[in-house]
Formats: sequence, C-alpha cells, structure tokens
Amino acid sequence: MSTGTKIAIGGVVVGFLTLFVFPWWLSALIIVGSIGVPVAGYLLLDPSQRKRVNRQVRKRIGS
Repeated sequence: MSTGTKIAIGGVVVGFLTLFVFPWWLSALIIVGSIGVPVAGYLLLDPSQRKRVNRQVRKRIGS
C-alpha cells in the first residue's frame, strides 16, 4: 500500500472520529477532502501522465 493511500485512509478514519466531536458538516468536509483531493489531483493529470502513474502502480503490485 502506498504512502498516499495510507494517508487517505487515515484521513477518512479521522473524519469519522470527528463526527463525535465536531458538527456533522465539518466532519463531512474532512472526509470528502481526504478522498476528493487525491482523486482531483489524478483527474488533473494528462492522459500520458495517467498512463505513467498506472504503469508504476502495476510495477509495484507485480503485474
């Protein structure tokens, strides 16, 4: 599992834990931000850059 994935999962967990401490809308912002920011970053890449990222991921997996 990549470092970025671990950080994203940690953000989601922290987001769910904040449901008990903060108002629901603030918790929703934290959860959406921890998922949405990496996804938005991936979608902003050019198609050639996406292929390169996908190749690197497959190499790490061993496919």
